[in-house]
Amino acid sequence: MTRNASPNPIFDAIDVRSMAEAICKLQKPDGEIPWSVDGKTDPWDHVESAMALAVAGYLKEARNAFAWSAFTQNEDGSFFPSYRNGQPDEMRKDPNMSTYVALGIYHYYLISGDKDYLAQMWPTIEKAINFAVNLQSPEGPIYWSQDMDGNVDKRCMLTGSSSIYMSIQSALAIAKCLNKSRPQWEFARRKLGKAIRTRPELFDESKSRYSMDWYYPILCGAVTGEEAQNRIGQYWNDFVVENWGVRCVSDRPWVTMAESSECVLALAGIGMFEQAETIFKWVKSSCFDNGLYWTGITVPDSVIWPEEQTAWTTAAVLLAADALYTWTPGSHIFSHEYWKVHRTHAKSGIGKRDKTPAA
Repeated sequence: MTRNASPNPIFDAIDVRSMAEAICKLQKPDGEIPWSVDGKTDPWDHVESAMALAVAGYLKEARNAFAWSAFTQNEDGSFFPSYRNGQPDEMRKDPNMSTYVALGIYHYYLISGDKDYLAQMWPTIEKAINFAVNLQSPEGPIYWSQDMDGNVDKRCMLTGSSSIYMSIQSALAIAKCLNKSRPQWEFARRKLGKAIRTRPELFDESKSRYSMDWYYPILCGAVTGEEAQNRIGQYWNDFVVENWGVRCVSDRPWVTMAESSECVLALAGIGMFEQAETIFKWVKSSCFDNGLYWTGITVPDSVIWPEEQTAWTTAAVLLAADALYTWTPGSHIFSHEYWKVHRTHAKSGIGKRDKTPAA
């Protein structure tokens, strides 16, 4: 834990070692990190847990998690939405679940500096991104899923497409590190970002009740600057409960630790650190004795629900803390300023190194 020897009192306020050890106890020998004891494994949340382990300095365990991803990935680059005991329990291919491994591995690289590991994992990343890009609609959003017969469910989800945007952005950064050019990914990222910013009617509006649809376009870096700040202000009172945290759904009295932590990531990403820290202080102590965080709590009657103790919730809290207090170089992965500078450098390198089109 030498990497995180921070004098910041907030670092002491959350027990990073206990949180990481609790996630490790859920991790299986092959690297798989299920939601909870005897729970399912969601490939997206599995990666989120691996990222938290990297923040805590558990790099070997994080690599083991990514090894599971590489082994489990389908030949076409896809993942199924969930697994139990090593077997898929929902037979459809999900592009959002499939691409998040790119962001996780880039985050690992920012922390470890291990460029050789990027090269090792490149085939996994390339297949995952290609799978998602091949499911992009003409208007820009990424379709929901594909069944085993190749039939495409053409619903488009704002949160899922935003997450894929972030994953493509990370994959492009990895390509740049490895001197590879993927202009088709850059084209897909731009088209997807424009849809997220300007075409809300293309997405499933029934999900607008969910706080993730509020902050994910900002978290992913598609909505930036004044537009991002206005979006935060416009829906703040719908989702933020003073002294409690962020609701999962606007019309339900249930505050969740993961949504609260992801909102912290979005706020920190656009430089709204005071608001981000306020929310983080509301939720930072909402954990069980074993280091795992509550999934959620009802408001105002203070009932912890459900009783399930999940790795991914704990992971979201750790990532939020890192984004706020910059314990590791991975803390910048959700920063809009970081990506602005990164793309400026990419632009200056066109024709000299990787030839990847800039944003």
